[in-house]
Amino acid sequence: MKTQVEKQGIVTLTDEVAAELSTSSLWNEDLRPTTFAEHSWKGINFATLWIGMCLCIPAYTMASGMITLGMNWWQAIGTIFIGNVIVLVPILLNSHAGTKFGIPYPVFARLWFGDKGAHIPAMARAIVAAGWFGINTWIGTGAIDTLLAASFSGWANLPGHTAIIFALFWLLNVGVAYKGPQAIKVLGAISAPVVGISAIILLIWAFTRSGGWGPILETPSKFETTGAFLKVFFPALTGVIAFWATLALNIPDFCRYAKNQKSQMVAQTLSLPLTMSIFSFIGIAVSSATIVIFGEALWDPVQLIAKFPPFVIFLGTLVIVLSSLTINVGANVVAPARAIENLNPRRITFAMGALITGLFAILLQPWYIMSNFGNYIFGWLGTYGALLGPIDGIAIADYWLVRKRQMSLKELYDPNGRYSYSSGYNKNGIYALIIGVLIPALGLVVAPLHFLWENAWTVGLFISIIVYTYLMREDKSVLKAGEYEQITSVDIAVPPSADQSSQSGISQ
Repeated sequence: MKTQVEKQGIVTLTDEVAAELSTSSLWNEDLRPTTFAEHSWKGINFATLWIGMCLCIPAYTMASGMITLGMNWWQAIGTIFIGNVIVLVPILLNSHAGTKFGIPYPVFARLWFGDKGAHIPAMARAIVAAGWFGINTWIGTGAIDTLLAASFSGWANLPGHTAIIFALFWLLNVGVAYKGPQAIKVLGAISAPVVGISAIILLIWAFTRSGGWGPILETPSKFETTGAFLKVFFPALTGVIAFWATLALNIPDFCRYAKNQKSQMVAQTLSLPLTMSIFSFIGIAVSSATIVIFGEALWDPVQLIAKFPPFVIFLGTLVIVLSSLTINVGANVVAPARAIENLNPRRITFAMGALITGLFAILLQPWYIMSNFGNYIFGWLGTYGALLGPIDGIAIADYWLVRKRQMSLKELYDPNGRYSYSSGYNKNGIYALIIGVLIPALGLVVAPLHFLWENAWTVGLFISIIVYTYLMREDKSVLKAGEYEQITSVDIAVPPSADQSSQSGISQ
């Protein structure tokens, strides 16, 4: 019996098999493969998603640290561009699986870790995302609080004013995420043009008000030799890669709705590196102009907007809220919500996962974390790349090198299927993860090997690719790519209206 069908590079289950699997413990309406009709996201939707996420306060200020370390403006922008091109590679490689088979990240992880082992990479990504969710909610809270204090003289004296803003902004974030990925699609379509146009207006204002670009763009590099530059370049590059390394893992959560491979690949290739580089340049140029206008470099856009009249502050607050909301919901809620949902697909929905993520973010006490920002960045968040890099490598190796882009969708939802491996765990994935983490960690204890830890994400990724591929090809108990059922192409008419996807079981 045919279990899956393909049309124009998109694979889904037959109706009969989908009905059969609907009672499986690994199945629910959010985790199941998307239907042909639900592949409704065009290239513009992916472009606006990335633009909306990139136009955020951390991206605006990203180049400031590099300039502080001695780079000139074009060295900083070049580092940002190269880093985003590098991280774009795993993003596109994992996007292919999500687009072709319509599966979210936790289900994709079943392929390489087993149906139970998938909780390891899913929860690893979820914990990092939940931490960032709380941090970004707190950053947004601080921005809104600062702007309200600049607009209303009595706001700062209101008891609990920061807690009020945090509660309201938290509810807004969770409320949008509760609506599911389709709501994020709409949010990105609104945020991208609004924040983008606002950034351009700010750039024009800075140039005309200062009568030029200011001294920062004229300051030369402080590095006298190439070696001195490279000592700063590589750690900075790793930081840029880590900025979106999390999305490189769970990008299937979004690409499972793509109309085709070409649209999502072109849109992501153009939008991510260009938006990050251009927005960082705007941050540099505007901050440079503020030296002339205000006598000091204002790298934080919140502090800059606070110097404007109340009406402009009001508009700026709306833009910052929209920007913070877009990156927080898109980058930091979907992954943990899906991971939590995957713990018990029969009882937990995506909406419940989003709510649990929000509650967990509060338990992490982001206000306390940010009060020890240095320890946090160089501690937990400074090391998460060492964990996510190897997981990314395993995903790429399994899909592209071991399976040759073939899989059985039916088996992904069968607790007794081929992807249950041994008691639900693929030991090869676990071994590759451990080795991919331990080798970069040697740089923490062996001084001459410290470069391994400084580049933990990249080193771990390549090591896990090599180790996992070798282990899987040597393991005779694991089915090889050639043993997978033949995917049959059929001519299935896709419903003319993409809006029908809302009636097909996607959480709304």
